[in-house]
Amino acid sequence: MSARAGGGPLVVVGDALLDVDLVGTASRLTPDAPVPVVEDVETRERPGGAALAAVVAAASTGREVVLVTPLADDEGAERLRALLAGRVRLVGVPAGGGTAVKRRVRVGDHSVVRIDSGDPVAALGPLPAEAAAVVRSAAAVLVADYGRGTTAARDVRAALAGAGGPVVWDPHPRGADPVPQARLVTPNGAEAARVAAAAGVAAGGDGLAAVGARAEALIRHWGVGAVAVTLGARGALLSYGEGAPMVVPAVPVTGGDPCGAGDSFAAAAALALADGAVTGEAVAAAVAAAGAFVARGGASAWDAAAPAAGPVAGAGVDGVLARVRDAGGTVVATGGCFDLLHAGHVATLRAARGLGDCLVVCINSDDSVRRLKGPTRPLVTAADRARVLEALECVDAVVVFDEDTPTQVLERLRPDVWAKGGDYAGADLPEAAVLRGWGGQAVVLPYLDGHSTTALVERSKV
Repeated sequence: MSARAGGGPLVVVGDALLDVDLVGTASRLTPDAPVPVVEDVETRERPGGAALAAVVAAASTGREVVLVTPLADDEGAERLRALLAGRVRLVGVPAGGGTAVKRRVRVGDHSVVRIDSGDPVAALGPLPAEAAAVVRSAAAVLVADYGRGTTAARDVRAALAGAGGPVVWDPHPRGADPVPQARLVTPNGAEAARVAAAAGVAAGGDGLAAVGARAEALIRHWGVGAVAVTLGARGALLSYGEGAPMVVPAVPVTGGDPCGAGDSFAAAAALALADGAVTGEAVAAAVAAAGAFVARGGASAWDAAAPAAGPVAGAGVDGVLARVRDAGGTVVATGGCFDLLHAGHVATLRAARGLGDCLVVCINSDDSVRRLKGPTRPLVTAADRARVLEALECVDAVVVFDEDTPTQVLERLRPDVWAKGGDYAGADLPEAAVLRGWGGQAVVLPYLDGHSTTALVERSKV
């Protein structure tokens, strides 16, 4: 994969919305109806629709992100401009009608009601020359269609047909069909079923066979390169219209706000294509990005920077810690090399998870393992060790650290319990003093005798 296939910007074309969350508490119902009384309300504004996709993309790349969107002359548009300032370059298309505003009343992590206002359709003026120029210069284009008529405009479609890079199209039930030049279209399961049914494809159910049949039908119907049907917690199914589809499973995420996950998916896919990825690689990156987005809090945490790639940041770990601590739970951590995962490891991990409400596993990086175990180790890379551990039901998150001891990563995570298995009974664990710094406790767990990676390696030499 090329590190930077095209030097142009990522251009997002579509409908920008203003999203407002009214977040409060509720402890009683109204006397006249079984509905909650929401009190202590805090108002939180954020970009929505194509604007959310643009800021999510901008937070995870050093590439310039340009948003081409209709903007009315009203207070909602002014609020959007203020929210986008300094994050993305805005190229407005003159539009009549009011800015679409979506207000969610939320109690904690749960929505009580959504109230929409503003004109459902934007009356577009001519596409500015600046907008057409940035689309032509784009390394990739993301079309974020929210059904307000932008993608049906003739001059917008003409500009997209001449885009300088691959086009990713995130469709809407009320929106226009993707242009045939689209490299990838990303409907969710319900959208794919609705369009396929309208095209005369009767594929019942939500099994992979039915989803695959709909994806193939949509490729023929739209004449596009590929369709990736997003399936929420199940990941995504990618079809090129023939042959076996590729299914990219998602890493399980507990809790989180799924609002905006589709925007995160499409933005990540477009960025990957801009950087030279093939379509399958782009979809795999998009599934991972959407899961991490939800784990960080979803659209509610839109202004939180995406975690930087590197050995210290475990995917989703901050979201796991926040959810457990917000609920008053206990965070448990354990650590080790976990080279060639065996039954002894699994027994220790299960026991550790039983001590609290989540388990974070801290694993030594490849360089750290070599320093500790010698030049022939590890046998399995850190990325693959992390994937295997994350697949265990008892593991909630994995963090890779590069030091010889986990002291720095423990100071960042600050777990309530640090659990180790092995021959430490009766001895003070090296990490115990670090845990005492914030009132944590280091404990020793029984170790399943007769199991070790070193013993497995030695036996394999016989």
